[in-house]
Amino acid sequence: MPRGTHARTLAFEGVKESSMSELVAIAFENPFEADRMLTELNRMQSEHLIDLADAVVAVRQPDGKVQIKQSINRHVPGTVSGGLWGGLFGALIGLLFLHPLAGFAIGSVAGVETKAMAGELTNYGISDDLIRSLADALKPDTSALFVLVRKAQPEKVLGELSRFKGRVLRSSLSADQESRLQQALSAAGAQA
Repeated sequence: MPRGTHARTLAFEGVKESSMSELVAIAFENPFEADRMLTELNRMQSEHLIDLADAVVAVRQPDGKVQIKQSINRHVPGTVSGGLWGGLFGALIGLLFLHPLAGFAIGSVAGVETKAMAGELTNYGISDDLIRSLADALKPDTSALFVLVRKAQPEKVLGELSRFKGRVLRSSLSADQESRLQQALSAAGAQA
């Protein structure tokens, strides 16, 4: 189940209010298609057609190993604030020992490292266990895209996604919404 999605959001239909993001996992028959769709979703996000809370690409290599690619860097947001707070705290401690600059430098490094480690240990967004279990079921030389969608303009998004051939592995969408998504993903196969 998705974790860390408690912000007030709009469901995939774009009309119904919900307190959770919608999870969608899509499988592709080649190892590059999930990355291509994520690139397209990022483009649509920049045009405010969709709002993604999280996105992960899983690729099952020909040798059977699974490579997971997180789209959100968990380290960056916390390391800046950690460095600042650590530096200020270090400077205050340094004042006690008459070395405020050394305290600031040491505190900054300690703050950055602490926040980076905390970011690595914090799990938000799509459950790692869900990603791993579905990715392990993929055939070799295929890929999957996992997204948490906060809100979307469904007609425009589905129109763009109809260029990609895939199948819905799992979703938290309603049966009607999931059916419409699968029809859009199947349209690419019919056109090819």
